[in-house]
Amino acid sequence: MILRPYERTIFKRYLLPHRGEGFIFVAAAFSFTAVMLGVATLVIVMSVMNGVRADLFDKIVGLNGHAVVQGFGGRLDDWRDVLKHAKATPGVVSATPLIEQPLLATFGGRVEGILVRGMTVPDIRNNQTLGGKVLQGNLDTLTPNAGNVAIGSELARNLGASVGSNLTIINPQGRPTPFGTVPREISYRVTAVFEIGVYDFDKMYVVMPMEDAQLLLLSGDQIGMIEVKVTDPDRVGEILRPLTEKVAAQAVVSDWRSMNSALFEALSIERAAMFLILSLIILVASFNIVSSLIMLVRAKTRDMAILRTMGAPRDAVMRIFIAIGLSIGVTGTVVGMMFGFGILYFRQPVQRGIEYLTGQPLWDPSIRFLTELPAKPDPFEIIGIATMVIVFSFLATLYPAFKAANTDPVQVLRYE
Repeated sequence: MILRPYERTIFKRYLLPHRGEGFIFVAAAFSFTAVMLGVATLVIVMSVMNGVRADLFDKIVGLNGHAVVQGFGGRLDDWRDVLKHAKATPGVVSATPLIEQPLLATFGGRVEGILVRGMTVPDIRNNQTLGGKVLQGNLDTLTPNAGNVAIGSELARNLGASVGSNLTIINPQGRPTPFGTVPREISYRVTAVFEIGVYDFDKMYVVMPMEDAQLLLLSGDQIGMIEVKVTDPDRVGEILRPLTEKVAAQAVVSDWRSMNSALFEALSIERAAMFLILSLIILVASFNIVSSLIMLVRAKTRDMAILRTMGAPRDAVMRIFIAIGLSIGVTGTVVGMMFGFGILYFRQPVQRGIEYLTGQPLWDPSIRFLTELPAKPDPFEIIGIATMVIVFSFLATLYPAFKAANTDPVQVLRYE
């Protein structure tokens, strides 16, 4: 807002505290603080929620693909033909054969439920989600018929296992004998421990070569599914429609939205609800701006009357008070964003500090799915928050500025 020289002088004078005007300054300071905290809270919460969604998507999709082609009954017989069709589908980046089966693992007298994941050796070594998250050992040791496996960090912690440990995997569906079905038990050597960052994956996953998984499950040459990645995850249904029609007689195609619909829908609803609730803080800050400006107008009524008598137009008086209110809103927005980005940058130390002071876990991986507190600021969302605050601040100045501009010099200065 462009102010004339004398308007800028009055604007600066009214922003600074003077003798007898401490209460007005305190009210303005509270308005500034409310705007700052509101903006910082919105920036922090929305960035964290965006980070949670993005992190979950990257890690879940990075390990499970954008879609899976799963055979009826959990078994895919002619999987090489299906794999060929999948790779030939336009828009498909990669197609990977997989075996996934829930089983039991035991080590040192402890028993845990696991999810055995059989993959071809090249797919294990080229998987970015696994390759960049190895804490101990090496994935290159996973070769067919060597009896080596890689396990998640939480599973290793629960079992008390580490690289070099020999854990036993139990398949309840063993070979039939005259005395009934005997569970199949095979010992494997742990040669790698990984941490994907998704609690449920790190707690259950045991990765082994495809041939070892087929031997453990007695599935012969069958597999369970084919993982598919596409060029555009948002168009996964459209891209895979031709494949769905080709394999309809022997398999079903499920994309990431249907497999994780409840999770991502809950995150979207929570994100919208949090934005709406936290926006009320900005609205309250706007009311504080209104109240502080009204008190300033009442305190400066005589000054406004003298200005009007000296020939100052009404729009000049309005501009002065609008500029004061906007300065509070804009300054609070800038400082609030700086404060919010600072908290986001140091979020892990802040989290640990709060947990140390309260003695309670602030980010429980077993509840939040992710092992670390993520954050992903959205530039367009940040601009939207700043615009909303400035608009609210501007609207909050209109009534006090209008009252100040309509000051009647005759009524005010009658007895002077």
